Amino acid sequence: MTFDPYDHLSAVSNYIADHADRTLNLNGLLDLIVRSFSAERAFIIVRGPEERATVAATAGFSAAEFRRLDGRVNSGSLDSLLGITDPVYLSSDDLSSEVSREETRAAAVPLSIGKSVAGAIVIQWPNESRAMEASRILPVIATMVAQSIRVERAVAGERERLQEENLHLMQELKEKYDFTHLIGNSGAMRRVYEQVAQVARSNATVLLRGESGTGKEMIASAIHYNSLRSKRPFVRINCAALPDTLIESELFGHEKGAFTGADRFKKGRFEMAEGGTLFLDEIGDLPLQTQIKLLRVLQEREFERLGGTETIRANIRLITATNKNLEEAIAKGEFREDLYYRLNVFTIFLPPLRERKSDILLLAEHFLEKYEKEHGKHIKRISTPAIDMLMSYHFPGNVRELENAIERAVLVCDSSVIHGHHLPPTLQTAEVSGTQTRLTLASAIAAFERDLIIDTLKSTSGNIAAAARQLESTERILGYKIKKYGIDTMRFRK
Repeated sequence: MTFDPYDHLSAVSNYIADHADRTLNLNGLLDLIVRSFSAERAFIIVRGPEERATVAATAGFSAAEFRRLDGRVNSGSLDSLLGITDPVYLSSDDLSSEVSREETRAAAVPLSIGKSVAGAIVIQWPNESRAMEASRILPVIATMVAQSIRVERAVAGERERLQEENLHLMQELKEKYDFTHLIGNSGAMRRVYEQVAQVARSNATVLLRGESGTGKEMIASAIHYNSLRSKRPFVRINCAALPDTLIESELFGHEKGAFTGADRFKKGRFEMAEGGTLFLDEIGDLPLQTQIKLLRVLQEREFERLGGTETIRANIRLITATNKNLEEAIAKGEFREDLYYRLNVFTIFLPPLRERKSDILLLAEHFLEKYEKEHGKHIKRISTPAIDMLMSYHFPGNVRELENAIERAVLVCDSSVIHGHHLPPTLQTAEVSGTQTRLTLASAIAAFERDLIIDTLKSTSGNIAAAARQLESTERILGYKIKKYGIDTMRFRK
């Protein structure tokens, strides 16, 4: 029966196509080529460091023969094959008895990528007729192999770039959430830092409790990036942000066809966090049915995807957070008591901002620096009256509300200093700012004038004459207004 090499070309093409979404096994490809084309053996060399040939794959070589081939390549004996631009035929004398047997015939075909030659594929047959029959199709195969190598090199380069970028970002996150970068030196926050330091290096389940906006996600991140799992993923999910019908799919994943609309397989957050930390925010809003499945994961450390039967091990560290009173939720039947005890291993209570007044100015300065850079502003400081307003406000939204207030002030500020009128209206109520209940034009002008005088006196260390010059007024007029507004200049003296 006549050998037709075209009959086997599709097999080689299909093999390459099947490996398009993963690393191509060049050794497996060469095995297929050797079988399909009744060859004796084959090898691929590519251009390596310093423009020297290096073996990329082999087929049909024994261990001893491979060592001899590798020695020939390392000695530079086959470097000349990197320079071929067209197929060439080689005899046993060309390849040497170390890599070729008597009466063999070999064909070397360049692996061309664009205008450059990346290497060569060398195939050996037991006789010359077989080599001549197969040689007609070898350039086509070499082109397919070269394109696969080109794609793999591009993918490998992109993968390496992404790995380097990932390492860089991981280091940035680790530095960002280092204990020394957490803002606040009040007694309440120092106790929080002590607890974070105690639990971070363990695998204990942590429950963060506190009002909305107190920084629970920030503390969860600090725990992860200072833990033994810091090089693994930190995966977040807000249990209150997803409908009951989707929360289980998000947590545990699903198989294709598990429910209407599940047109593909999907990993859940537990799988995505493998080896790392899973942060479940607003755990108090988790549906009761999902609470049962979460309890099983915590007890058995395993779960199944929706619609699946495969049991998956869960190697994760769990951190949860809530602003709800879980004890009341248990009494109402809204939260499982057994799950509560599983989560309540190490609890950290985050104090509201009104209980850590001494941290307000530190946080305000931090957010000012952050948002003046973000919005391209040049703001030097916050005026004393504005600071007084911040310190007097009760901040029901806690740190998040303070951050939003500072960002707004930065946006509306048209000078280098944030004044009281730049702050949100909620901070400028009569109870907070001390203005009249009915804000008139005269009272608004007086409030602004008072803030401006106080701010100028602060910059001149209480020197009235210098302040008058800055305000382009006279010392007599300024002294009158200082007395009118009841401003104590001594507080600004250094």
